[in-house]
Amino acid sequence: MLTDARLLELYDSQLGSRHLDLAARELRAQGAGFYTIGSAGHEGNAAVAAALRPTDPALLHYRSGAFYLERARQAPGTDPLRDVLLGLVAAASEPIAGGRHKVFGHPKLNVIPQTSTIASHLPRAVGVAFAVERAAKLGVACAWPHDSVVVCSFGDASANHSTATGALNTAAYCAHQGLPLPVLFVCEDNGIGISVRTPGGWIASYGSRLGMRHFTADGCDVASAYEAAAEAVEWVRRTRRPAFLHLRTVRLMGHAGSDAEVAYRSRAEIAADEERDPLTATARLLVARGVVTEDEVAALAEAKREEVRAIAREVASAARLETARAVMAPLAPSRPAAVAGEAVAAAHAARARPAEPVTLAQAINQTLADLLDHCPEMLVFGEDVARKGGVYGVTRGLLRRAGAGRVFDTLLDEQSILGLALGAGLSGLLPVPEIQYLAYLHNAVDQIRGEAATLSFFSSGQYRNPMVVRVAGYAYQKGFGGHFHNDNAVASLRDIPGLVVATPSRPDDAAAMLRTCVAAARADGRVCVFLEPIALYHTRDLHDEGDGEWLAPISAEHVPIGRARVYGSGDELTIVTFGNGLHMSLRVARRLGLRCRVLDLRWLAPLPVDDLLREATATGRVLVVDETRRSGGVSEGVLAALADAGFDGRVARVTSRDSFVPLGDAAAHVLLTEDEIEAAALDLVRGRP
Repeated sequence: MLTDARLLELYDSQLGSRHLDLAARELRAQGAGFYTIGSAGHEGNAAVAAALRPTDPALLHYRSGAFYLERARQAPGTDPLRDVLLGLVAAASEPIAGGRHKVFGHPKLNVIPQTSTIASHLPRAVGVAFAVERAAKLGVACAWPHDSVVVCSFGDASANHSTATGALNTAAYCAHQGLPLPVLFVCEDNGIGISVRTPGGWIASYGSRLGMRHFTADGCDVASAYEAAAEAVEWVRRTRRPAFLHLRTVRLMGHAGSDAEVAYRSRAEIAADEERDPLTATARLLVARGVVTEDEVAALAEAKREEVRAIAREVASAARLETARAVMAPLAPSRPAAVAGEAVAAAHAARARPAEPVTLAQAINQTLADLLDHCPEMLVFGEDVARKGGVYGVTRGLLRRAGAGRVFDTLLDEQSILGLALGAGLSGLLPVPEIQYLAYLHNAVDQIRGEAATLSFFSSGQYRNPMVVRVAGYAYQKGFGGHFHNDNAVASLRDIPGLVVATPSRPDDAAAMLRTCVAAARADGRVCVFLEPIALYHTRDLHDEGDGEWLAPISAEHVPIGRARVYGSGDELTIVTFGNGLHMSLRVARRLGLRCRVLDLRWLAPLPVDDLLREATATGRVLVVDETRRSGGVSEGVLAALADAGFDGRVARVTSRDSFVPLGDAAAHVLLTEDEIEAAALDLVRGRP
C-alpha cells in the first residue's frame, strides 16, 4: 500500500524529472545544453524505483528521470538534480560519464549507465541476473547482494529489436530449464517509437507469450504502478524467476526538443495524452487523499521549478572536456606492470607438466584449464563448449575439470552469449565466452562495440566489464565450410576504441597471450577478443611432413599487449604478417633463400607499431602478408602506421581478395597463396615495380 508520505515523495521525484526536461529545452535554446530527450509522460517509473531496494542493479531506459531521482532518495549522498543537469551541459564534473554523454548512472545508486535506444542493454541485464545467482553458487564475490532483483527498462518500440527479443527469449529459456534468473523487465509503453505507432495490444501479451509471469499497470496512475511493481518485485525476489511488467504510459513533449509531433500526430491525440499527464494524476490523488491542498500542489511545483532552474543557471557555464586526452582517458585503462604480474602469477600457478611440444589447440586447452584453476571467478561458456568440448576439441575436458557451474553450454544466440558475458564481468565474475565462428560474431558485434567497449567510457572507468571473447576464425580449412566457417573479416573489431584484439599463430604464443588477456581483464577490466586460426589448431608441421616444427611447449613467458615476435635477422626483406600468414611466410622465407626476417604482429589492436618500425628500418623493404581482405583488412593499418612514421623504404602488400570465401577448392581463387607471397617478395627485393 502506498502511504501518503511515500506518495508525496514520489510526486517530488516526478516533479523533479519534469522540470529537468523543461530545463533541458531551455539550456538547449541558450546554446548551453546538448540533450533534450526527456522523461515527460513516463514519470510513473518513480513507482518502480520505490518498489525496489537501492542495492538492486538497474539498467534503465533513457526516459527514466523519475526512477533515477527516486532511487537517489533511497540512497542519500548524491545530488541527482545537479548530476542530471551537469550531464545535459556535458560538464567534465558530471559524476558518471564526465561530460562524454548524458546518461542515467551512478555507482552509489547501483544504476549502470546505458546509452542505447534499441534495447541493447537487455542481454547484459540477463547476464547480471545470471551472475548474481552463479556467483552465490560458486561462493565467489559478487558486486550485488545475493537476493538482488535486476531491473531493466525499455520502450515499446525497442521491444521489437532482435536484441530485446533475444534477451527475453534467453530469460524464458533459462526459466524453462529451472535456472534462477531474477530479472524484472519493465516495458514503458507510450504507444509510439519516435513517429511510428506500436499496434494496440502488442505489448500487452508480450511477457506471457514467452511464459513469463506478466504484470501490468497504468503508468499514469502512480498508486497503481506502485502496487503492480511491488507485486512484481516481490515475486521475482522470492521465486528467482524472470517477470515482465507492462507499464502503460504516454509521451509528452515529443520524442526530443527538435521533434514536431504535429507532423505525424493529430492535435486530438496529443491532447488526449496530455489529459493523462501522470503529474496531474498524482496531484489529484494527493488532493483527494487530503495530503495537500490545490494551492499547496501548485506551490510544490513552483518550488521545484525554481530549484531546478537555479541549479541549471549554476551549471550552464561548467567546464567541459577540453582535450582529446581527457575525452579518451577511460577508454583503455592500462597498467602493464600489474598485468604482467598477474600473467606471471597465473603461469607459475599452472600445474606442472612435461615440457613436451603441443599443438595450438592443445596449448589453448591446457592454458584454459590452468586459468580455471587460478581464477575461481572464471567462467568458460558458449555453444558446444562443455559436453562436446568444442567443435575442434579446444575446450575438451574442461567441464570435467571445473564443473558445470563454470564450464557450460549456452543456447544458440551470439547476442545472448556476449550479453551473458557483459553482465557476468560487470558483476565480479571473469567470463571467457566462445563464439563458435568469426562469421557468427557479426550479428552480435554491437554487444562488444556499443555495450562492452563503451561502459568504461560512459562511466569514467567506474564500471567495467572484463571479458576475453574467444573466436575461432580465418580461412584455410581444408575441404570444409565455405564462408560461414572460413571468415576473414576483422575490420569490425579493429575500429572499436579500447578493444584488445589478439591473434596467436604458434602454440607457445597462444598460451602466453591468453594468460595476458585474462590478466588484462582481471587487473584492468579490459575487453579482449582472442582470434584463433582454425586451420592451425591441429597443425604439427611447418616445412616438411613429420618435421613437427609448428609444435611448441607451453612456457611461462609473458607476452605484453602490443608486442610482436620476430623470426630471423636478415637484412634484405622484412615480411610483416599474422595468423595463417605466419605459417605461409616462414615457409616462403626458407624457399626464397633471401636474408629475410618475419615479423608476427600477434596483436591486431593495438598494433605493435614500435616493433614494426624497428624491423622495417632494419631492412628498408617491407612486404605485408595479410590473409584478410584488401579493403578494410589489417594491411591498411600496417601501411598507415609506416606512412605516419615517415618510413621511406620500399613497401608492398599481398592480401586475399575482396570476396567472401566460397566452398571447396574455389576458395583458392580468392585467398592469399604462398605463390603470391613468393612472387611479391622477389619483386620487392629485385626492385620491380
